[in-house]
Order: sequence, then structure tokens, then C-alpha cells
Amino acid sequence: MIFYFSATGNSKHVVSKIKHDNEMVIAIDEAVKSKQFSYKVTDGRVGIVSPTYDFTIPSIVSDFLNTLTIEFEEKPYTFYIGTYGTTTGAAALFANQIMKEKGLSFDATFDIKMPDTWTPMFDLSDASKVKGINEKADREIDVLIRQLNQKVKGKHMGLTVPFLIGKIGKRMYDNNTRNTSNLSITDECVGCGLCAKKCPVQAVEMKGKKPVWVKDKCVMCLGCLHRCPKFAIEYGTKTKKHGQYIHP
Repeated sequence: MIFYFSATGNSKHVVSKIKHDNEMVIAIDEAVKSKQFSYKVTDGRVGIVSPTYDFTIPSIVSDFLNTLTIEFEEKPYTFYIGTYGTTTGAAALFANQIMKEKGLSFDATFDIKMPDTWTPMFDLSDASKVKGINEKADREIDVLIRQLNQKVKGKHMGLTVPFLIGKIGKRMYDNNTRNTSNLSITDECVGCGLCAKKCPVQAVEMKGKKPVWVKDKCVMCLGCLHRCPKFAIEYGTKTKKHGQYIHP
């Protein structure tokens, strides 16, 4: 059983590679929309796969995990995989804190370096560089598959940060990064509504054939920005030149 959140396809790609045949795979945004929060372990393991935002897990992931109930007879092999561009920060610690309360503390934690989709800061306009990052990630995933099949335990992550620093990052994420006032629409918008349709928390609505953020805060996954067919959504002043990204 694997739970995952993926706005632009990185974490989804990892899941597609590591899942077992007939294993239950749950997209967290779809589970939230359908209000499905109760599950029973049937395949001997529970995995959480998530991107990293400001040293922590996305708000939709933390909210889901806090609501999640999992029924099991014997504790399954439980793991966390963080996708990241620079560091997973304290994301695994935050997720483990929640899962520990459910009797499902992580046996192992892993990370996979992938293109960083936070384009207010990171430049993804060089297609060859992005391709190289993904090719290296696939080699890391091959190793990860072997580790998961062997049910290895322990921390298998690169650069992380202490929980206290992670709490600072989380505060910044919740109080600043997630503010929808940071997002804007350009004249290129054609009113297709894809941003509203794909938003994992229904923070976007179409009004007068134009998208409007109806929540003060969203996940800030930038899925709307990266999926916009006219690249008409911006966050700050740098995203336009830093390009769009969807995992190939």
C-alpha cells in the first residue's frame, strides 16, 4: 500500500517504478476529494511518497496523514520516500511524527533527487539539464527498488536538517509561501479551466472565464503554473523565465 502526492509527476513517477503488481496505490489528492481516509493493510507494507516544500511535507499530505486510519494485524514494513531538489529538510521527521501515533513509525526513510519545481527560485529552462537530473533519478530509483524489496531499515537520505529548523521552514511555508496573493494571471490566459480542474484543494475557481484563487492559502504545489497550456500563471517575477515542468 502506497500513499503519494504529486503535482507535476515526480513522486508519481517514483511510485510507478516501486509499486508491486496489484499493490494498492492511493493518490492523496483523490482520497481527499472522495473523503476516503480509512484503509486496511493487505500487502505487507505501507509507504508514503511525497515532495518536499520548505523543509517539510505539503499541507495536503500532513492533513491527510493526520486524518488517516489504517487497520493492520501485524505492523507492516513502513517507509517514507521524499522527492526533492535541494534537501528533504525535516520532511521525514514531520511525517514520522504523525505515523508514529498510529503505530506505524517508519522502518526506513529514503530520498530521490529530481528537478526542483519551485521555479520562483530554481531554473528549469534548460531541457538537457532537466533530462540529466531525471536520468540520474531513475538510476537512484533502481537502487531504491532493491532496498525496498529487501526491506532494509534505517535512514537512507542525503542532506537533511534538524526538526527545529524544519519547524522554521514549516512556519515560513504556512505563513508566507502558501499565500495565494503571490500568484497572478497574465493576459495569455484563454480561460480553459485546467488550473481549476487540477487543483488538489479546489483553491481555484473559474469566474468570468478567468481563474480566481478563492482560498487565502493553498498547497502551493504550482501544479497550476506548470500545467497551464499558455504559461499564463506566475508566482513572483522569475517563474516566466525559469520555465515549466511536468515529469515526462
